[in-house]
Amino acid sequence: MTLQFDETIAADYKSQAQKIRVLSETWTGENVYCPRCGNPALARFPNNRAVADFYCPKCHSEYELKSQKGAVRDKIPDGAYDTFVARITSNHNPDFFLLNYDASTLSVSNFWVIPNFFFTPAIVEKRKALSLNARRAGWIGCNIMIGAIPPQGRICFIQNGLAIEKEIVLSNFERAISLQTNNMDARGWLLDVLNCVNQIPTSEFSLEQVYAFESELQARHPENNNVCPKIRQQLQFLRDRGYIRFLGRGRYQKLF
Repeated sequence: MTLQFDETIAADYKSQAQKIRVLSETWTGENVYCPRCGNPALARFPNNRAVADFYCPKCHSEYELKSQKGAVRDKIPDGAYDTFVARITSNHNPDFFLLNYDASTLSVSNFWVIPNFFFTPAIVEKRKALSLNARRAGWIGCNIMIGAIPPQGRICFIQNGLAIEKEIVLSNFERAISLQTNNMDARGWLLDVLNCVNQIPTSEFSLEQVYAFESELQARHPENNNVCPKIRQQLQFLRDRGYIRFLGRGRYQKLF
């Protein structure tokens, strides 16, 4: 896998944004395999398709590509807020490729895939509406809060300029699939509790340590007045999926 963009294919473009789009899409099409089935090549949808950029000819999974320059950031801009939220809460949402590149060398620094079931409305930040003087006055965009997605849902192909072995990528994606649920409320609770567990610095932890996040979880789910039982339910789910082990007497161990 080469990490260098082929600058010659974008020589005729004057817009830097257009150049990066062409370079990143071409690189992805030539180097990235399907993380769901391992098929060695992806196919490209026609340009300006509303949702996805790539699809797998074998398993028909779809992927949207976003590129980010420079240092890795916790959020990236996307399109219209209402449109994006409607898409991620539907049953037809592509997985998400995030490409991070070095502008000085025009090479790929990091590349992740985020499975579609790690997206919830809570990770979408609504931007301010455009002013009345703007060409699209009143339009409301959004930012995707990448940092709010649990690390288990940010699966590396390339990290700090080093490619991860394909078998590891496929294994990590397969393990992530065990967390999949199409129920948006259940998905939100699961990912929120997983994020709480991730914040506990030790590999072994207690139920009381997770209960310490009760007020935070209550604020994120104001319609639910039984937060502690909900926490126990999600810990059981994580245990059944092999992410944590129950040690007895209200103690757990991380397995990730």
